[in-house]
Amino acid sequence: MNATNQQSGPSVPAETSHISLSRLKARRKRWLTVHLWLGVTLGLLLSIYGITGSILVFYPEIDEWLHPDMLTVEVPTHAEYRPLAEIFAAGKAAMPPQAKQNFATYPRNEFAAFKLRFAVADANGALERWEVGVDPYTAKVTGKQLQERSGDCLPSTFIGLMFELHYALLLPNDISTVVVGLSGILLIISTLTGLIVWWPLTGKWRQALTFKPRAGKVRFNYDLHKISGFYTLLVMVPVLFSGIYMVLPHNVVPVLELFSPVTYRYWFQSTPPYPNAPAIGMDEAVAIAFKQYPQGRPHWIYGAAEPTKTYTVCQDGVDAPGSILQRRCTVIDRYSGKILDLDDPSLPTATAGEVFTHWQWPLHSGQAFGMTGRILVFITGLACPVLFVTGVIRWLQKRRGNRLPAKINRHRHCRPDA
Repeated sequence: MNATNQQSGPSVPAETSHISLSRLKARRKRWLTVHLWLGVTLGLLLSIYGITGSILVFYPEIDEWLHPDMLTVEVPTHAEYRPLAEIFAAGKAAMPPQAKQNFATYPRNEFAAFKLRFAVADANGALERWEVGVDPYTAKVTGKQLQERSGDCLPSTFIGLMFELHYALLLPNDISTVVVGLSGILLIISTLTGLIVWWPLTGKWRQALTFKPRAGKVRFNYDLHKISGFYTLLVMVPVLFSGIYMVLPHNVVPVLELFSPVTYRYWFQSTPPYPNAPAIGMDEAVAIAFKQYPQGRPHWIYGAAEPTKTYTVCQDGVDAPGSILQRRCTVIDRYSGKILDLDDPSLPTATAGEVFTHWQWPLHSGQAFGMTGRILVFITGLACPVLFVTGVIRWLQKRRGNRLPAKINRHRHCRPDA
């Protein structure tokens, strides 16, 4: 009896383990089906997001390379910027009187020009968006270019086209936000199901994490797909989520508020004290932000083009103890100059939700971790078309593999001696 128990005892755990493994494999097969169809149907969109996103990671450098006369300047011997009021006035003078300045980009280094953006209606009523370059050392206009015109099929510049493809797929606004947001959600699901499918159930981690040496084309394609997906996963998911947040903030913020209060700076409005009240200038808004963060370098300046809009000045290089991110944004009332909101994760009053939302753009662009972060996002973007192409090839290979046995069986049944 003891001998029987000794012989049959070890077989019970082995049998249980075999059943458990079979269940896991069956479950993984179901997830593979989900992963497959999400990848096949949304892979082209993922490729567009990835390629355009990789380009936009370095769009300031690319834009300056494409338009050096307008966007780059010579540094004089005694380099000193002219007052912001002069620089903004020079840009305004280059546009029709009715043009409204709605955005400005501070020079990213000593060789870059100010980039000022204006909106103006043409003679036919079409809204035009222009960019004007201004030399910060002389306050002279270096050039201007049309960015886009309402009614046109495509933006007028390469970088403008990349932005429209990346954020809107060249679709109308009311449609693009739904398509881009929903596809982003489904692509996150596709990415996570890919992780489930990739997970080595038998514990062969080295095989799962590396290319099989001296493998054929079929195996190489499979390894390229799974390895590209795994090594970009930690960047892919945050980038996809932050993209959803940026195109669907009105939907994402209420969900976040279920867990923690969130203050969204774009929802603040200016209140005019009386009709036709005068507004402070963009240069004054920057001066107010400087008082809050004297060591910060301005980057983006949102103009208050409409009566209820606010100024928002975003500064980089603001160092605070315990804070990794050095970016701060100050929201300012366009009439009183009062600070309405500080997008600052280092404040004692900052909630977990506000810290979380503050990270979204730096994560999406890679700016959160400097050049290293930008390169990681760039590589992840390039991996998107690789995942799509290798996934489609893998799908076609398996379809051919499944059809071959059926074809052989049909030939056997048709033989006279079968």
